[in-house]
Amino acid sequence: MLVAPAALGLLAPISANANELHLNEISNYSDIETIEFSNFVNNDGQPESLLIAGGEGLVDAPVDTFSSTTSASFGSTFYVGSVDEGADDGATTFTYDFSLGLSTSFTGEDSLDVAIIGGNANTTSVDTAMGGDGTGDHLDLDGVSYTFPLGGFTVIAGDGVGVDDLNSGACAYSAFTDVAGDCGTPSIGGAADSAVAASYDFGNGFTAAGGIGFDSEDTGILNDEDASTIGLEVAYAADTYAVSLAYTDDDEAAGDTTYYSLQASYTPDAPYSVSAGYEQDDDEATSYLLGLTTEVGPGSLSVGYGTQSLADDHDDNMFYEVSYSYAVNDGMTVTPGMFVAETAGDDAMGLIVTTSFSF
Repeated sequence: MLVAPAALGLLAPISANANELHLNEISNYSDIETIEFSNFVNNDGQPESLLIAGGEGLVDAPVDTFSSTTSASFGSTFYVGSVDEGADDGATTFTYDFSLGLSTSFTGEDSLDVAIIGGNANTTSVDTAMGGDGTGDHLDLDGVSYTFPLGGFTVIAGDGVGVDDLNSGACAYSAFTDVAGDCGTPSIGGAADSAVAASYDFGNGFTAAGGIGFDSEDTGILNDEDASTIGLEVAYAADTYAVSLAYTDDDEAAGDTTYYSLQASYTPDAPYSVSAGYEQDDDEATSYLLGLTTEVGPGSLSVGYGTQSLADDHDDNMFYEVSYSYAVNDGMTVTPGMFVAETAGDDAMGLIVTTSFSF
């Protein structure tokens, strides 16, 4: 029964929806305490301080530490729910994922970032809708990147980096499912997993960004065998609205596909925002989304309507979602929600509750 996951999640929230770990955002977790890591190489005596499991008992480290500017941020996502027409035949399932971000600055303006993920949130119909991470219940190194200023530009390079990592974007919609992410423009950034990207702020709200991505370590880079990805974006943000236009040439997608993606949002001095996205490829397949996020009581309500994927014909391709998110405390947020995905047969409906933890 679809009522089961909703009741289970509301009465005993054990699902978590930590923010996806983006390498260029690891050092921006303002609500997570900084932990200093020490690497003692002086064997003349006992170290003055040790990092105890969980961080208890931390004191000032001596001068021979690895780095006093290394910080760690943690998050975990549990998912409880069911999809009535999914591969699990409507069964209520529980999965989780975990993320760890390490960030070090050498100059105060740069950032070396490491992303580690773990979990099993890639096994159920709920996971397919929510886009969780799955590594077979062990920790995997998900990426390493270095961000630095260069002549007025901001540059990022590394593994696990997308060509859109420094894009400004203009989507203000708080998506519940992975399908509704990026305001219905899923192809921005392409399929490359390693890239070099740069951005420039012209001032007065105008920004530009771009990057080039690479297929794999086996084929090399910038050669005939490499399926490279090129991305460009221009964006403008004012006090109450924003708009961005992105171009993505992805050699890895169906051989070679070009995407044009538009995002826009209206954020007045009011407790709501409206966002929209539209994307088209060079074969004239399209996707789009319209989303509203508004404050209701102690939390926020999000409602989204759009397409499930790029298609020439959107019959049996529409998608609807609604969710309500509220903070239980500074490190825990509960978000119950539901979605309906049209299919050629019976439409699929999912009821899912998430609870996000950050620490």
